[in-house]
Amino acid sequence: MRRIYTIITAAVLSSAAYAQVDIGKGVSVTGSLQSDMLVPMGKQEDGSHEDFRTNTYADMSLMSKNIDLGVRLEYLDHPLPGFETDKGFKGWGLANIYAKIHTKDLEVTLGNYYEQFGSGFILRTYEERSLGIDNSLLGARVVVRPFNGVQVKALTGYQRHYWSYNDALVSGADIEFSLDRWFKALGDRGASLTLGGSWVNKHGDDEAVRNADATHRLNFPKNVNAYDLRANFNKGGLNILAEYAQKDADPSFKNNYIYRKGYVGMLSASYSKKGASLLLQAKRSDNFTSVSDRTESGSGSAINHLPAFTEDHTYALAALYPYNTNKNGEWAYQAQFGYNFKRRTAIGGRYGMNVKVNFSHVHAIDMTPKGSTALPGLVPGAWGTDGYGSAFWKWGDETFYQDLNIQVERRITKGFKLNLMYMNQFYNKTVVEGEGGMIHSNIFIADGLISLSPKTKLRVEGQYLTTGEDEGDWAFALAELSLAPHWMFTASDMYNCGETQAHYWQTYVTYNIKSHRVQLGWGRTRAGYNCSGGVCRYIPQTKGFTLSYNYNF
Repeated sequence: MRRIYTIITAAVLSSAAYAQVDIGKGVSVTGSLQSDMLVPMGKQEDGSHEDFRTNTYADMSLMSKNIDLGVRLEYLDHPLPGFETDKGFKGWGLANIYAKIHTKDLEVTLGNYYEQFGSGFILRTYEERSLGIDNSLLGARVVVRPFNGVQVKALTGYQRHYWSYNDALVSGADIEFSLDRWFKALGDRGASLTLGGSWVNKHGDDEAVRNADATHRLNFPKNVNAYDLRANFNKGGLNILAEYAQKDADPSFKNNYIYRKGYVGMLSASYSKKGASLLLQAKRSDNFTSVSDRTESGSGSAINHLPAFTEDHTYALAALYPYNTNKNGEWAYQAQFGYNFKRRTAIGGRYGMNVKVNFSHVHAIDMTPKGSTALPGLVPGAWGTDGYGSAFWKWGDETFYQDLNIQVERRITKGFKLNLMYMNQFYNKTVVEGEGGMIHSNIFIADGLISLSPKTKLRVEGQYLTTGEDEGDWAFALAELSLAPHWMFTASDMYNCGETQAHYWQTYVTYNIKSHRVQLGWGRTRAGYNCSGGVCRYIPQTKGFTLSYNYNF
């Protein structure tokens, strides 16, 4: 693998030399620097004894009419708490390098690249620094548009796992047909219809040895194939997406090394017009974990992504118990309705009012233990068996997550805007975190923005979570003073009113000037989960000074 990376790096640098000589004018250089730092105080929960910790990234891209080049350096030798140092996250060096040649109908990328087929059911590689995810592929990617309304993608490469690359070769192809480009009647009516199909193959992840019992050894497949079909219709404010994916048996640590095939289907419909919106969607997933290293126990090596049909909350207490998508199987439903009451009406008042209602429910699928066809004699549901049978429409016994929330946004006066939120939540901590049972909570939030002058604004938050489970009730308060265009001062406290009586306070001073942003903080954070799109990372409790610096050019 090191040799392959060296060859590709040499090819990219050769392209850079060629580009510098021949592309002439029209060259632009962009980049960014991001550094998040912590000086911890007292005992560190993760057991480390470091006096200074930082995650630092430096990106630079050179772009021209037909050639793009990019590199990224990362310094993670003393990483922030909660990242998977035991699995290789720690280190520093050149983490990403690529060269891209592009014309109107052709795009060729050599080096590290990111890609997503459809909704990501069978392939999604991406970077999410807050979660410690960068599962790019190292290899080649080609995008061709041979005819009007047709796009074809083909790729192959090895997946990054922190500072190494997994041995399995990931290859795939995707094709999309935009039928409104072919049928004039669709375009004339303002409608579009896109049909897509994808295939992904994982080859060579078969060398790990696992003994099912004293007399049986698991035989891992050398090739695992996955397929995806989808259709997306859009007309005016109406959008309908239907997608289905299936993959071969792929025993891994994530699914307890069973030989059941994987399935996922989704139907999503949304409609919006001026002042109103509606979203309805449902998804059923069944044994759809896909990793490029079948022994992986952490968050790395994921080839695919199953979107969570739950709302990503930004308020502290609403996000206290976030949901992590259960890739072994779930029924997920979401309905969301938004309405804007017009100004100068009985309900809208002088300035109007916006109301949004969201309901999410995630439930277990039916799982009936099933005997083995691969290794006769093993206990049903154990390693090496077919795992289980599952009736499509039948629910399992457990609710994983439920969230009903109502948000109201209203301007009270010209200088005062108020947001109110109520949330009723069920969170199965045992399913998501491994222990803790079902937690039922009610959350109340008030968020006010006061304009003191054209350049001075004060935002205040008050939040309260009440529950009879886990650690009991929580309270949260925040005040944030913004002095445009440069300064912001923030102070907050999260207080456990139940078992621990602990305070988790934070203070920040933020300064912005041109492309620079600096934030200095002092405080204590609660241990918990940081989630985005149904993917979560555990963050241990910390206390100390923080410094963040961001620069874009």
